Amino acid sequence: MIQYLAMVQPHGRSSFRRKFLNHIITLVILGLAADLPQTNWTKRLHAGHPEHPNIVFIMADDLGWSDVSFHGGNAPTPHLDRLASESLELKQHYVAPVCSPTRTGLMTGRCWSRFGVVNPQNQRALPWETVTLPRALQSVGYDTCLTGKWHLGSLPEEGPNHFGFDHSYGSLAGGVSPWNHRYKKGPFTETWHRNETRIEEPGHVTDLITTEAIAWLKRPRMAPFFLYVPYTAVHLPVKEPQIWVDAVPASITGDVRRHYAASIMHLDDCVGKLLSTLEELDVRDNTLVVFTSDNGGSTAENNDLKYPDDNCPNGRLPGNNAPLRGQKGDLYEGGTRVPTLVCWPRKISPGASDEPVQITDWMPTFSALVDYQSDKDLKWDGTDISAVLLERKPLPERALYTVAPSWRGRSLRWGDWKLIVQGKEGQERRELFNIRTDPGESRNRLDEETEVADRLREAMDQIAADDRDSVVGGD
Repeated sequence: MIQYLAMVQPHGRSSFRRKFLNHIITLVILGLAADLPQTNWTKRLHAGHPEHPNIVFIMADDLGWSDVSFHGGNAPTPHLDRLASESLELKQHYVAPVCSPTRTGLMTGRCWSRFGVVNPQNQRALPWETVTLPRALQSVGYDTCLTGKWHLGSLPEEGPNHFGFDHSYGSLAGGVSPWNHRYKKGPFTETWHRNETRIEEPGHVTDLITTEAIAWLKRPRMAPFFLYVPYTAVHLPVKEPQIWVDAVPASITGDVRRHYAASIMHLDDCVGKLLSTLEELDVRDNTLVVFTSDNGGSTAENNDLKYPDDNCPNGRLPGNNAPLRGQKGDLYEGGTRVPTLVCWPRKISPGASDEPVQITDWMPTFSALVDYQSDKDLKWDGTDISAVLLERKPLPERALYTVAPSWRGRSLRWGDWKLIVQGKEGQERRELFNIRTDPGESRNRLDEETEVADRLREAMDQIAADDRDSVVGGD
C-alpha cells in the first residue's frame, strides 16, 4: 500500500485526495470488470465526463504560416490536411512573437507582459499562486498532463507539476537538440525530465513526446482530461531520422531544407497518431482538439553553437510565413499569426473564421466550456470565444495587445486596423496597417489615417499601464 501511495502522490500542489480517490475507484472498477467484455469497459474507463469535453492542445514550435500543406507548404502533411478538413480554421489567430510569452498567455489568459515575460526565459515566469489553465481544470475534476516543452521555469522545482499538471514529461527548458535532448550550454543544459526528475533516454524528441502522450491517454480514468502537447518541432536544431529524410519530396533540396521538411512531416505523422489514439479509445467525438504554433517560422542558423553538438546540419532554417510579412520575433503578421485548427466532432462545424482571436482567449473559453468559475478576478486579457467556435457569432470589436521581445515594441490590433510602435521613446517608429485589405502589411497608412492611429495609440497606452503587475518576486 505504501508503494501504491507513492505512485499516485501528485507532484507540486495538486490535490492528493482527489487523485487518490480516483485511482481507488478505477482499481475497484477494474476488479469488478475483470470477467466482463474488455472493450466496453475500456471505452467507459476513458470516456470521462459526459458533458465536459476532453481537451487536447497541440502546439508546434516555430511552425510558419505556410510550412503546412493546407497553406500551400511543400512538405506533405496529410494528417493535418485531414484535421483541417474536419476543423474550424481560425485564420486570424495571434500569439506572441516568441515562445515563453505565448506559453504564458495560454496558461493564464493574460498578456505575457503582465508577468514581465517578453523573451524566451529559464527563470520562473509565474507567481506561485497563479491560477493557471490546468489548475482551473483540475478544480472541476480534470486529469491534466503536459508532454513536451515547458519553458516557464527550467529548474525541476519550478516545473509543470507545480502549476497544475498531474503528469509532466519533456523539456523543462526550451527547444532541445533532437537526439541528445540537451538545451543550450549552461546550467539548464540537462533538462529532459519526467515529473520534474531529470532523466536520460534514447530516441528522437518528436517520437518520445508522442509516445508519452499516448501512454498517458491510455491510462484508465473516470475523469475528463486535458492533454497539452507542446512539441519542439520545428525549433532548431533539426536533425531527422533517415526514414523521414528519405520521404521528403525530391523537389526539396539542400541538407537543412530536407531535414526541416522531414521535421514537419514527422510532426504531422505524430499528430495523426494522437488522433488515432483518441479514435481507438472511442473518445474522439467528445474531445476538443486544438492545433497551433507558438510563433511564426524562423530563418535562424540551424546548427546553433549555443547547443551541445548533436551533429546537426549547417545552414539557415527555411521557415515559411508567406504571404505574411516578418518572422519569429517580429510584431508583423508573420511573427504572430499562426496556422490554427479547432476540431470537436458534432459540436464545431468545419469551415473557417476570420474573427481575430489570441492565445489568451483559450483559458476563458475552456473555463466556460467546463463550467469553471473563479472566486476572484483573474484579470484575463482574453475572452470566451466559444460562441465563435460553436455558433460562428462575431465578437464585439476589441483590442489585441502584443509586446515584442526585450520590450522593443508593441502592437495593437483593433478591428481591421493594426498599429505597431517600435523603438525608444523619442525615437519611435510608427506603422499603421489595414489588415483586412493589406494582410501583408505592405502599405503604411499612418499619414492618411492619423485619427485612427491616435485612437489606437491611446488605447495601447491604457492597456500597457497594467504591464508587470504580476512579475515574479517576493512570493
